[in-house]
Amino acid sequence: MADLATPMAIRVAATLDLVELAGSAGATAEHLATETGTAPPALRCLLDHLVAVGVFDRDAGSGRYRPTALGAQMGQDAPEGVKPLLDIDSAGGRAELAFVDLLEVITTGAAAYPRRYGRDFWADLDAAPELRRSFDAQMNWRFREQAPQIARRFDWGRFTEVVDVGGGDGGLLVEILRAHPGLRGRVVDLPPTAAAAAERFAAAGLDDRAGAVPGSFFDPLPAGADAYLLSDILHDWDDDHARTILTGCRRAAAPDGTVVVIEPVRGRGANTAIDLSMLVYFGGRERTVDELAALAADCGLVLRASGPASDGRTALEFTVRDATR
Repeated sequence: MADLATPMAIRVAATLDLVELAGSAGATAEHLATETGTAPPALRCLLDHLVAVGVFDRDAGSGRYRPTALGAQMGQDAPEGVKPLLDIDSAGGRAELAFVDLLEVITTGAAAYPRRYGRDFWADLDAAPELRRSFDAQMNWRFREQAPQIARRFDWGRFTEVVDVGGGDGGLLVEILRAHPGLRGRVVDLPPTAAAAAERFAAAGLDDRAGAVPGSFFDPLPAGADAYLLSDILHDWDDDHARTILTGCRRAAAPDGTVVVIEPVRGRGANTAIDLSMLVYFGGRERTVDELAALAADCGLVLRASGPASDGRTALEFTVRDATR
């Protein structure tokens, strides 16, 4: 359980595109080293370990290495879609390396990502467009099955307009609008991602009912909608930032508006590993329903209902405590 050799070998293999380069025909270590710009003896050492753990096979006669069915899962087009989580050059894989500083995290309580990279995760995305694109792709992969469930299982049809706050490039909102033809919606996200959302809405034929607003959820939000959605947002932040986000939604909501928080919560889909990851990457954490309700109460919001929104995620529905504010 404490062996670092195998998980790092798999991450390096994904980063070097070894599955794609070897293909079903296989390739020698020398050929793969030439293609990847790596040292042949060192790469052979890596490949031999990948053979030992069942990720690659080696043909003794030709010396060719080829991915096994297990190894093929880290390919770019594999349906499992795990490559963004393994590729060290992607947002997910890069963040995973922050676990090297876990001792410092546990000692100080502060996130490891800024310590390792000199700026926090979100500033890193802002500075590197490729990282942001890989993060948006990772979020789409995470929600590929969740989004249709959230669209069907929660009663969005009672609203007229939903603002998806920090809604990425619009994948979840597209599913919600498809399932509820009378609904309109907007995504609020940072400019590059908001632009991608606008393109997605147009491609889906929803640009007459969907829009994208460039901005941060720490800035004033578009006002007057009857529902504000925070999906997988609050667990990225500590309590102070989470209160700021919730307060922004309350201020923007119509007098009888609703704030819908969808998260994997402790005891209902959030495991200890993802909780630790939120701490290492962002200084955030997974919370229980009661903890989320207490945070929201600090911001003038009252929990009206909670229940499953999808497999592993819970929807918490909040109303404004004081409509006059």
